[in-house]
Amino acid sequence: MMTSDETTHMARCVGGDRWVVSWLPGRTLTGRQAVTAMTIASTVSTTPDAPEGADWAMLDDLALELGLTGREAAYMVRLENHDYRKTSKPRRRALE
Repeated sequence: MMTSDETTHMARCVGGDRWVVSWLPGRTLTGRQAVTAMTIASTVSTTPDAPEGADWAMLDDLALELGLTGREAAYMVRLENHDYRKTSKPRRRALE
């Protein structure tokens, strides 16, 4: 599992070199792509406002490895901002 002190996003190995990342639901990545995805999430999370010129260029370069633009990646990181490290509360089930 990959986590960061700078973001609530995480990456989890699902077998072999296949990884899922919290801000990219429905996609399976390689280990290298998962590191890239976590780097993007950390970068976006530590940027209080919209990234500026050089930051966009760096995000574009990183996101290209995931088949995204930097703006798409930044949007998705902010959109899918769930804290998967929290434990979920047990649900009450009704017996029928």
